Amino acid sequence: MPKTWILVADSSRARLFLADSASSPLVELETFTHPASRQHEQEITSDLPGKQNGKGINGSFAHAMTQETDPKHQEAINFAREVTQHLNKSHSKNKFRQLIIVAAPNFLGLLRDNLNHNTRRSLTLQLDKNLTQYKPADIRKHLPEYLPNLELH
Repeated sequence: MPKTWILVADSSRARLFLADSASSPLVELETFTHPASRQHEQEITSDLPGKQNGKGINGSFAHAMTQETDPKHQEAINFAREVTQHLNKSHSKNKFRQLIIVAAPNFLGLLRDNLNHNTRRSLTLQLDKNLTQYKPADIRKHLPEYLPNLELH
């Protein structure tokens, strides 16, 4: 069986595991952390959104400008890009043949969106669960007894 990498992630932590065979235990390869995702929105942004002044019918007015993406979501996007860049680069160097992603539901979509075409083709299983705090043996229990094999697809 080709090398299988299992990514277990949420918006502030990602753990990368290797499975040597379809039924083997997981061996942790790397851990990525993104402390900014754990901060409160007030800690990420140092001040409130600015105000825009204008002139209305009865005089002047000011209203708060809104941000297109809230700061916590932007940090999650940044972390997803960081993790998927590592996956894309590793896949291009043939470090793994197939990929399984287990991630918190909102973060799973961000990861998928940032995988390049070739890495996305190596994706054999996706689970929308947050298991980042689990021990490897407990994570393995959430996966199928026999991991999917890309060769069979």
